[in-house]
Amino acid sequence: MTPARVLSHSGLCWGFLGVLAFSLTVPVTKVALVGLSPLFIGSGRAVVAALLAAITLATLRARRPTGVQWARVAIVAGGVVVGFPLLTSFALTTAPAGHSAVVIGLLPAATAVAAVLRGGERPTRRFWIFAGSGAVAAMLFASVQHGDLAPMAWSDLLLLGAVVAAAVGYAEGGLLARELGSWQTISWALVVASPLMVALTALSVVQQPPNAAIGSWLAFGYLGVVSMFLGFFAWYRGLAIGPIARVSQIQLVQPVLSIVWAALILRERLDWATVLGGLAVILCAGLAVRTRLDRK
Repeated sequence: MTPARVLSHSGLCWGFLGVLAFSLTVPVTKVALVGLSPLFIGSGRAVVAALLAAITLATLRARRPTGVQWARVAIVAGGVVVGFPLLTSFALTTAPAGHSAVVIGLLPAATAVAAVLRGGERPTRRFWIFAGSGAVAAMLFASVQHGDLAPMAWSDLLLLGAVVAAAVGYAEGGLLARELGSWQTISWALVVASPLMVALTALSVVQQPPNAAIGSWLAFGYLGVVSMFLGFFAWYRGLAIGPIARVSQIQLVQPVLSIVWAALILRERLDWATVLGGLAVILCAGLAVRTRLDRK
C-alpha cells in the first residue's frame, strides 16, 4: 500500500471516530432536555468545552492564530460552537431524535457544497442535481412526518439552519486544521466563542434554573466533553488529512447511527417513514459527494 493510500485510510479512520462521537449527540441532547433548558444545553456545553480547551492550549503552549486566521477561527466558532448546538437544542424540544437525525443527514452533501465554494472549485452539473435532490428529499420527509405535506415546522427550519452552520464550520475548520492542527482549531474556536456562551449560559440559569436528574447531567457532560470537544479532535484531524469531500462521506453513517441510538436509548419506534426517509436523504447525499470526486 502506497504512503498516499495509507494517509487516505488514516483520514477516513479519524473521520469515522469523529462521526461515532457525534452520532450520539441528538439522542443524548433529548435526554439532557429533561430538566435542562435548550439555551442552557446549547451554550453550557460550549462553556464546559471552552474550559477544557483553555487548559489544553495553556498546558501544551499552542501557537496562536495570526492575522486572518483569527477571522477564520471566528467562522468555525460561529458554525460549530454557536450555531449548530443552539439550533439543534431548540429544535429537539419538539422534534423526535430519529426524525432530527434524518434531516441532519443532509450534512455530508452540505459540507461538500461548502468545501466546493470555499475552495473555489467548479463541480459538475450532476453534483448540484444530487445535492439539490437531497435538500428536496429532506424537506419532503420533514413535511410528511408532520402530517401529509403540511408546511415545515419550526423545528425543521432550525435543523436545516443547524446543517448550514455545521457545514460552513466543518469546511472552514478542515482547511484551517491543516495550518493550526486539529485540536488547536476547535480549541481556539471554543475560546473565541466563550464570552458569548458564558453570557448565554448565565442568562439561561436566571431564566430557568437547572433542575435535572443525574441522567440529564451525565448527558450534558457528554455533550460538553465529547460532542463539543474530543469528537472534533478526530473529525478535524480526518478533514485535515482529507480530501475533505471524501472524508465527509463518513458522515453518511451518522444519521443511521443516531436513529439506532434513539431507538436504544429513547425507545423511539423505528417506522418505515423514518427508515425510507433516511435512506432517501443518505442516497442523495452520497451521490452528491461521490459526484464531487468524479474526474471531469
